[in-house]
Order: sequence, then C-alpha cells, then structure tokens
Amino acid sequence: MTEVSVGPQRNGTSAVLRLTHRHGPCAPSRTSSLATPSVADTLRADQRRAEYILRRVSGAGGQQLWGSKAAATVPANWGYNIGSLNYVVTVSLGTPGVTQTLEVDTGSDLSWVQCKPCAASSCYSQKDPLFDPTQTSSYAAVPCGGSACAGLGIYADGCSGAQCGYVISYGDGSNTTGVYSSDTLTLTAKDAVEGFFFGCGHAQNGLFSGIDGLLGLGRQELSLVEQTAGTYGGVFSYCLPTTPTSTGYLTLGRPSGAPGFSTTQLLSSPSAPTYYIVMLTGISVGGQQLSVPASVFAGGTVVDSGTVITRLPPTAYAALRSAFSSGMASYGYPAAPPNGILDTCYNFTGYGSATLPTVALAFSGGATVTLGADGILSFGCLAFAASSGGDGGMAILGNVQQRSFEVRIDGVSVGFKPSSC
Repeated sequence: MTEVSVGPQRNGTSAVLRLTHRHGPCAPSRTSSLATPSVADTLRADQRRAEYILRRVSGAGGQQLWGSKAAATVPANWGYNIGSLNYVVTVSLGTPGVTQTLEVDTGSDLSWVQCKPCAASSCYSQKDPLFDPTQTSSYAAVPCGGSACAGLGIYADGCSGAQCGYVISYGDGSNTTGVYSSDTLTLTAKDAVEGFFFGCGHAQNGLFSGIDGLLGLGRQELSLVEQTAGTYGGVFSYCLPTTPTSTGYLTLGRPSGAPGFSTTQLLSSPSAPTYYIVMLTGISVGGQQLSVPASVFAGGTVVDSGTVITRLPPTAYAALRSAFSSGMASYGYPAAPPNGILDTCYNFTGYGSATLPTVALAFSGGATVTLGADGILSFGCLAFAASSGGDGGMAILGNVQQRSFEVRIDGVSVGFKPSSC
C-alpha cells in the first residue's frame, strides 16, 4: 500500500537551478492575464504531444546503446503559477543579464526565448518582459553561411538580411520562428555559458502560456546538455517537485557513482535521436507482477519531462487498470466519471488521505521505480493511458511518474533516485 504523504527534501552538493511547477506558488509570479489552463485543455495538449513522439519513433526498429568535473544546479519549479502543468527554471540571458523563466524539456534540443520586436498577434503573454537583443552587449545573430547556421539541420528556416533563421514545430501544433542567435546564459552566480546558441523568437503560435521560452535538454548538439558537454561532461539530472508549493532542481554535471540510484541502460532510436529511451520490462501492482508478455514492451520507453501522463502499450495499460481498479475497490473508494484520456477516476471527497495499491515499474538491468501517491494519481485519476502505438510500440514515461525522483542521465544510463525533492 502507498500512503499519501508529502515530505520534500533538498538533495545535492552543487550550486542549484530551481525547478518548480509552472502553475505553482513557488513558481515566479505571473501577471493576471496568464490564465491557468483547464484540465481538459492540458490533457488534450498532452495527448497531441504524446502522439507526436510516438509517430517520430514508430518504425525505428531495434534500439541500441548510445554512449557517450564541475556541476551547476539550478532550482526548478512546477509552473502552475504562470499557466503550465510542466516545469520551469529561472535563468539569466544577456549582458547585463535579463531574467528568463524557461520550461525544461528533455524532448527538445533547440532552446528559445520570445524576443523584441514581436507584434502582439505574434507573441503570447509571458511572465517577464520580452528579451531585447539590442540591450545586451554579448548578443550576436548567427550569420548565414557559417557552420553554426549549417548545424541547425531540421530547424533551419533560411536567411533574412544575412541572419540565420530557425523554426521549431512541436507535437501539440505550436511553433516558434525567429533568428538563430548566441548570448551569455547565466545559470547561477558562479555558472555562465558564454556564446550559448538559442532561438530569438519573433513569432510564436499555439499553446504556449506564461513561459518566456524553452530550455532544450535533448541529446543532439543544439541542446544545453551538448553545448556544455565540455564543461559538465554531458551529464545532467533533475528532480521534479511533487506539489506546486515545493521546489526541485536541474543539475548540469554530476559526480559519477553517486549512491542511491537505480540505473538502466540508455538506448536510442535512429528515427528520433533527440529522445532518451529506456526499456520498460514489467509492472507490478500491490506487490504482484502483472502478467504482460515481454514483447509488449519491446519498443522501449521515452523518458520525457514535457509529457504529463505516462503512455503504456494497450495490453500493459489494460492489465494495470484492471489490477489497480481491483485494489481500489477493496478500499471502498467510489468511482468518478472519466476525465478526458484518464478513464480510471475516483471521488475522494471527505477523505483526508488515501491509501493506494503500490505501483512499481521495472526496467532492464534490474532498475525498479516504486511510485509514490503523487506518481500514481493525477486529477483524481490513475495517471496512465494507453498509447496509440499498439503493443510492441514505444511507451512514454511522463513527468507525473518522475516526480520526487532525481532522474540522472549520463549518456550511457538513466538512473532514478527516490525522495530527492
């Protein structure tokens, strides 16, 4: 059984980037014009992102291992307070530095911020003033014809006035376009990245809300992780806080061999090289292993900070739902109507706390992730859904199931350490 409880603690020995939920009171204050999205809107956007990821990795064939000092840690927050159900860090961009509140995304490579000039019809409301490249002495637009512009690859968007253009289209239908640029990114008082490449966005469309931009933590060379690999070794970790009132962290660099991690091999998909992929091998509920053939999980699982709800192959999800429903029925909790893609919901009105069947995820190499209550339920519902990829297709480990764990990625493995924030 899992008893609902919250006991966050701070972990780590380095300077820290603060990670919070985008809608939480611990997140940077938002203006009154930044509305919190509804549960229905959040789940619809989450479904579009999940389907986009699954399309990108479909048909990739077998996966393969992808291998690959100092550390800088930034506090991270749940972004509820500025209009998002994902997670944000606050950094500084430019010289002098300008505060920027950025969503952290392990499923993206190229980082970007909204920039001046930007017409009201082309930019959305955000927490901080728009970044003004004319007010920073270290800013430079990337010129056309150079290696940096050529390295944009799928994000290239031609040239305008000898400046390199970029464009990013996301799985939920949102997009950003502008000038590929460089400037100084300051993570902490002691940690700055000079000549950091990012997109200076002059036109954004879609479901963005509140954030000043996005911090890409993917596996390709445009990401923050790869741009700073010479300093931090291409290693990073993060802990997503369990509640809007608690704080997590994002760390670049980490001493190897840190105790307490349950680790599994890091795999790759040739058709989607941005993503961090592991092999889920089984699920248990209430201490009992579910009877799910290994072939159901053969497509691998994307570890994604930007997807909210975990997606499982249909057979695996059906087994989980059945076992979890039986356990909840034994406790006598009344069922509630489905909520969008969440079809196993409960009415906890009048209950001060709830006791849930335990849910544990097993990965290759013997790693086991035993979820707390905050990783099992969301919006009063079982926080899992069936993937659209079918059995044997890719699954997605969403951020609900990653909450409170320090997730460490070092180019060869992914580690999970419980009760870390």
